Amino acid sequence: MNMDIVPKIRLIGFVSYTSPWIHFKRNTDEYILYFIKSGELHLRENGTEYVLKRGDAFLLEPNLDHEGTAKHACDYYYVHFSHADIESRPIDDIQALARRFILEGVQDDDDRDFNICYLNKHFTLQDKPALQQAYRAMQELLVLYYRKRYNRALTGLRFAQLLIELSRENLVSELRKAGGKSTKSFVKVNALLEYIHHHYVGKIASQDIEQSFASNFDYLNRIFKQATGYPIVQYVNKVRVDRAKELIQTTNLGMGEIGYLTGLNDPYYFSKVFKKYVGVSPLQYRQSLAGEERVDG
Repeated sequence: MNMDIVPKIRLIGFVSYTSPWIHFKRNTDEYILYFIKSGELHLRENGTEYVLKRGDAFLLEPNLDHEGTAKHACDYYYVHFSHADIESRPIDDIQALARRFILEGVQDDDDRDFNICYLNKHFTLQDKPALQQAYRAMQELLVLYYRKRYNRALTGLRFAQLLIELSRENLVSELRKAGGKSTKSFVKVNALLEYIHHHYVGKIASQDIEQSFASNFDYLNRIFKQATGYPIVQYVNKVRVDRAKELIQTTNLGMGEIGYLTGLNDPYYFSKVFKKYVGVSPLQYRQSLAGEERVDG
């Protein structure tokens, strides 16, 4: 699913069947995401049978017959939606895909797949914090959906965020299934990437990383470089410089303020680091952008 395009929400709800219940037969022209909170939901879609339990997410596809196959008590959320750029296709090596996308922070900006969200048709959220977070997100969706007017647009945006989070959790779970030291390293690198992108504005010290990840910094630095091609300190500065480039491109902020907003507070150090990664100083970079605008004009 191309996440540059926001899903269009048709219907959101939550049902709780305390007595055994069987799903009705149906064929729709939209996608339906089911997210099970408790009990079991037994379904057949296009001849294939599924048993959905707590923590399961399941995506029904349009124009396929689906129906219940057995009566069970169950609680589940559902989201009916459409999307202009979504397709179903087999993945030959899901773990290779997971290894690639788990390191999304080091992809090139021109990578066409940068904003693609991958979801298994049927997968289970096994991480308890992630599961609770997903339940909270579904409740937020319900609240937004039942408000009026523009909140439908907000619902679509929040749903897009949820799909991205589910996609990442799904890919991380695929890596965990593989097992082995390399898989554990990839999962740890992913967590470290999240940490860096969240904390890059402040000071990121080796002892803080060791404490947060309960691991030796030299070990973390080694597996991080193997996975991303950058030592941790270099990657942190790369993130800061990339953010500084965005601010230079889109604002008229002074260089001192941009340095402050990107964690490079010292003007001399900011200029030095920026030039190392970009090839020119921040001021020269802004001047080059202004020159391009004059030529284009």
